[in-house]
Amino acid sequence: MISYHTTKIQDLSIFYREAGQPDLPTLVLFHGFPSASHMFRDLMPRLEKHFHLIAPDYPGFGQSSAPDRRQFAYTFDHLTEIMAAFVTKLNLTPAYFYVFDYGAPIGFRIAAQHPDWIKGIISQNGNIYQEGLGPKWADRQDFWNHPTPEKRASYRTAFAPATIKNQYLTGTLPGQVSPDGYTLDIAYTHAPGYTERQLDLIFDYQNNIKLYSEFQAYLRTYQPQLLAVWGKNDPSFIFPGAEAFKRDDPNTEVDLLDSGHFALETHASTIAQLIVQYFNV
Repeated sequence: MISYHTTKIQDLSIFYREAGQPDLPTLVLFHGFPSASHMFRDLMPRLEKHFHLIAPDYPGFGQSSAPDRRQFAYTFDHLTEIMAAFVTKLNLTPAYFYVFDYGAPIGFRIAAQHPDWIKGIISQNGNIYQEGLGPKWADRQDFWNHPTPEKRASYRTAFAPATIKNQYLTGTLPGQVSPDGYTLDIAYTHAPGYTERQLDLIFDYQNNIKLYSEFQAYLRTYQPQLLAVWGKNDPSFIFPGAEAFKRDDPNTEVDLLDSGHFALETHASTIAQLIVQYFNV
């Protein structure tokens, strides 16, 4: 059974989902863009007999506080600071981390800063390698290198309903994906200030790529158990990014699924089974 909570972190209300008994191994689930913790709604019931599950919404996402960007810096460093404080306040460590999309640079920042917190990592389309960047990232590199108001405005299409729906459907067979996830994501785009804070994060994403070498160094040094489970048809974070984990961490298993970016929408049961088997919980 999933329960729903909020806690205060630096005057922010941080929403989170919880399932499983607290005496079980903890698994913290870090969501991606443009989603929130509801992306784990099908996975959590399948894992609650094996883990104590905690899935927060970042500031500016889902049901958590969304302060005005003039008072709150929407950067990945800042989101990481809030999430690390959240993990500390709830006394969740040591824990397994599940990282997806935006959750990867947040989760790997925390892992590199606090390696003793980490029991293992599940990376589901959570990239930290240049070879995992799909073709769209070349355009973003141009935006980062030569930013203009016009280029920034062009990324408003990332929040269009059709774009969000396509993120869910691309790489999947017809009729496999429920409309629930993308419909809620689209609804969240109508929140006040949503577009500008998300554009700030798109611009700041360049700093995640600059940290890839540090994330990889963490893996080489600490070699945590790592399960890279990937929707292999994802055009954003392509599957060579999953295979690359094995270069730095010999304790890596890679599983490529016939799905897209939001692989949990089609393969939640399979991913749950792979997690339980790999970590032997």
